[in-house]
Amino acid sequence: MRGNQKNFIAKIALERIYRLFELAEKNSAKHSERSTRYVELAWKISLRNKVKIPAEFKSKFCRKCKCYFCEKNFEKKNEGKLMVLKCAACGYERKLPAK
Repeated sequence: MRGNQKNFIAKIALERIYRLFELAEKNSAKHSERSTRYVELAWKISLRNKVKIPAEFKSKFCRKCKCYFCEKNFEKKNEGKLMVLKCAACGYERKLPAK
C-alpha cells in the first residue's frame, strides 16, 4: 500500500511541474518575474517530493537564479561540441551537449 501512495504522489507532483512550466512559458514575454516564480515553485515541488524535473525543461531555466529563459534574457553560444547558455540576470553559464 505504501508504494502505491508514493507513486500517486509522484504522479501528482509531475503534473504540477508540467503545469507550472506551461504557465511560465505563457507568461515569460510579459511577466518575467511571474515566470521565475513558477519555475521556483516547480523546483521546490521536485525537491520536496523527490521527483526529477523532466529533461525537456532542464534547459529552459537558469539553475542558479531559477529565471525562465525566453528570447531576451539568455545568450546561446556554440563551442565545438558544447552549447553554452548564459543567463542575463545572474551571468551563470551552463554547458550542455550540442544537438
